[in-house]
Amino acid sequence: MFLLISCKKLVLDKHKLELKDQKEEFDMSTIFAKIINKEIPADIVYEDDLCLAFRDINPQAPVHILIIPKKQLPELNHAEIEDQQLLGQLMLAAKKIAAKEGVADAFRLVLNNGAGAGQEIFHMHFHLLAGRSFTWPPG
Repeated sequence: MFLLISCKKLVLDKHKLELKDQKEEFDMSTIFAKIINKEIPADIVYEDDLCLAFRDINPQAPVHILIIPKKQLPELNHAEIEDQQLLGQLMLAAKKIAAKEGVADAFRLVLNNGAGAGQEIFHMHFHLLAGRSFTWPPG
């Protein structure tokens, strides 16, 4: 199933910037949806009514956990006011997970919004990273 979203895209065309209509398709059957539905296995470390968290299969730190909403939101950019409780729940889940993992005193929480920011799976998710030193600025 796909969700069709209409938006504007900033385009550089022959040395001028302009807004053009763009229709984006977001896959509603992402790998994350399959994990939520228990169609494929994952090392789940936390679950409640609104979110699910599991270890990343390609960790970028000794602790690398993905925290996802059970509701399909392609990007944070698509969240609405009615998602306020869900977004807060994701942050509180991160706090609980960090404590359970023994890294509550030093962890990084990352959200990539859009392909230009490095988002690869279009189901909004946080990366909880810990267990190594981080630099600033990131990236």
